[in-house]
Amino acid sequence: MAPMWTFALVRLAGILLLGLFLGLIFGSPWLWVVLAASAYLAWQLSNLYRLDRWLRRRSQLAPPAIGGIWGDIISQVVRLHRRKRFHKQQLVQLFRELRKSTAALPDGVIILSGQREILWFNRPAGRLLGLKRPIDIGLRIDNLIRAPEFAGYLQGEDFSVPLVIRPSIRLDQYLALQLVPYGPGQSLLLARDVTRQMRLEAMRQDFVANASHELRTPLTVISGYLDTLAEDAGLDRAWEGPVRDMRAQAQRMNAIIADLLELSRLESADGEAPREPIDVPAMLERLRTDALSRTEPPRVISLEIATARWLYGAASEVESAFTNLLVNALKYTPVEGSVQMRWWADGDAACFSVIDTGIGIPAEHIPRLTERFYRVDPGRSRDQGGSGLGLAIVKHALQRHGGWLDVESSEGKGSTFTCHFPPQRVYERG
Repeated sequence: MAPMWTFALVRLAGILLLGLFLGLIFGSPWLWVVLAASAYLAWQLSNLYRLDRWLRRRSQLAPPAIGGIWGDIISQVVRLHRRKRFHKQQLVQLFRELRKSTAALPDGVIILSGQREILWFNRPAGRLLGLKRPIDIGLRIDNLIRAPEFAGYLQGEDFSVPLVIRPSIRLDQYLALQLVPYGPGQSLLLARDVTRQMRLEAMRQDFVANASHELRTPLTVISGYLDTLAEDAGLDRAWEGPVRDMRAQAQRMNAIIADLLELSRLESADGEAPREPIDVPAMLERLRTDALSRTEPPRVISLEIATARWLYGAASEVESAFTNLLVNALKYTPVEGSVQMRWWADGDAACFSVIDTGIGIPAEHIPRLTERFYRVDPGRSRDQGGSGLGLAIVKHALQRHGGWLDVESSEGKGSTFTCHFPPQRVYERG
């Protein structure tokens, strides 16, 4: 027990004994004990009143001079108050520095509540999004940024990738918006002007598309003459090998141009893919038949249809993605190996997998497989006639359908490429 409490109990016992002693002298001892206890209680209530009055008007009154346990309590309250004031000053200073540093950022920063209401924003955010103080404070951000894709972004759960929109206040501008949760129910909305990057990307896409179109015509002429020379019975034997090699390279260039045009079309397409019913099982049966007709295919090419579900989407884009995955598996699987296609359900979603027993892919290359012209083994890929664009086409086709590509591979043991389609793209036939 603390010394102050011991002293308080001893004092109470002393007062009661004093009352008993006076009662023995003057008579009626219990009356004197009650009077002594009442006097002690009145004194304590007086101290309690003084403490309460000081706590209510602490900024105006000095701490009351009370001894004993009450003085100790007042001292603790004073220490707690000073400590709280010190920490409050530190927090205020930290908040001021944070606001100054945030205001100095070139990107827009908006603090949102759990209900997506604006609590604070810096000047770049006001300039980029047309926000004004104080009228926009407390309003929901999705009521001020009127874009359907932004409303859908806020309702999602994955904020790892920014959303690029064109604000209604300036249609010639592109903004990248990213939500960053940082506390219970609170989040930051970061806004960045990416107009220059988007324009450069558009210029790159236009250049690739235009260059591919311009190359297609002369390449068609060259291929035509090479085909004519190859079929000419009077062609000197010394030219048969070079002409054959030139035809192969011309075909490879045609394939690269076709892939470039397909990739440019997917990249330039706005929004999601259309919602047309796609008979996926029939499509896969056709792809398997085409695979079996190839020269020296793997020993086993199997197809497993584990669900009768169809898809909503663009049939040409889905078939392009599936074909690229199947062709890759056939290229890098030896004749004695096997390739399996699998169409299966994953809860309410649907998945397509291509499983091969080919050469496999080293783990360090897997994150970069969908980059344009990226090759794990450049020499072998060129020998196989690959363009290096197939998996990039797969990625963009899946993104247009709200899906994604998952890759699992072990070097020397084979690979598994899986296309995941969300439930909203699944067509349940009645």
